[in-house]
Amino acid sequence: MNASGQRGRTPRADVQRNRAALLEAAQRHFLTYGVGTSLEAVAKEAGVGPGTLYRHFPTREALLAAVLQTRSEELVARQADIAQLGDACEALRQWLRAMEDYFSAFSGLPEPLMAAARTQEPDNPLTLPCDTLIATTDEYVRAAQLTGRVRASVTGYDLFLATVSVAWIKSTGTTGEEPLDRLRALMENGYRERDDQA
Repeated sequence: MNASGQRGRTPRADVQRNRAALLEAAQRHFLTYGVGTSLEAVAKEAGVGPGTLYRHFPTREALLAAVLQTRSEELVARQADIAQLGDACEALRQWLRAMEDYFSAFSGLPEPLMAAARTQEPDNPLTLPCDTLIATTDEYVRAAQLTGRVRASVTGYDLFLATVSVAWIKSTGTTGEEPLDRLRALMENGYRERDDQA
């Protein structure tokens, strides 16, 4: 039932089919061309008109948020594996790497995520997913801080932004794995307590 007490109607089969086709086409285009791909081309590949696309997804951010939701299963699976670890600092490190992989799935993805996290606009469909990831990161940070091995001043927001930055560099394809490993090490050295780095 909805807020007025009436039963919600199930979307028509063609509406559900169009939405699914749009999400599949968008994911292919994002993978091939990045998040700045032509939305008209997405609609054409899905076999619908631009008007249908915009009825389902009024903005590029809305389409991107929906595609990311379909890709979140891998992140959830990684989180389940991390939950089996007995070391809070290692759990934090692995969570940051899982987020980095998630953020670098599409070329150009880190920019709209960072913008959503920074501006906190309630109408931006990417704001809620970013807030959720920041809150989850904060949980890992607080657990690691309780061990005394992570600086008390560090927040989940800090490490979210740092991880998005590494993902941005990674998604450009302009550097190899060694420089990325050095960036990850610099980030880790920055959030760890000095005694723990010895």
